[in-house]
Amino acid sequence: MSQSSTPNSVIATTPRTRAISEVPRLAARAADLLQGFRAFVQLDAEDARTVVAYLREVSYGPGEVLFRAGDVQAGAHLLLVLEGEVTVETGTSLPGLEVPIAVMGAGSVLGEMALLDGAPRSATCTAVTQVQAAGLARRGLERLIDEHPKVAARLMVVLAQHMAERLRALDDQLRMYGQIHTAIGRPAQ
Repeated sequence: MSQSSTPNSVIATTPRTRAISEVPRLAARAADLLQGFRAFVQLDAEDARTVVAYLREVSYGPGEVLFRAGDVQAGAHLLLVLEGEVTVETGTSLPGLEVPIAVMGAGSVLGEMALLDGAPRSATCTAVTQVQAAGLARRGLERLIDEHPKVAARLMVVLAQHMAERLRALDDQLRMYGQIHTAIGRPAQ
């Protein structure tokens, strides 16, 4: 996951990385977090270690953009946040009027939709604090599928359930915003 030849105005740059297995503390943290996902298919310790072998260490300083809404990357990747906090905002048609969705911390997965479907990023993610993350690039996922198809299938189920949970949470937020909008719009009795 190095910088792309695509113009910087189109994508956020991806920092240089190294295999997460070169940092045993972070590799162990990633394996623990991968096993902790609540899904009807779980990753056991061996599965998690297998996935960790395909992850890369990535670090971001406070204020650095991890992903920008609308970015298109040929080498899309997801991030498993190991340490730190990240804000997630969705863009609007008016610059500077981003809508905060969430603050994500350790154990959060970001960027999985773009990894799986290759579409532009749907949200902007910015480091609030120093962030240590484990990245899985599309090439790494493809290698995992080829070399360990059963583990890759379990990982895909975990990611799909994770996305479903986030979509349900977003739906709940939108319903709440609708109720607030309706309440504010009603005349006083």
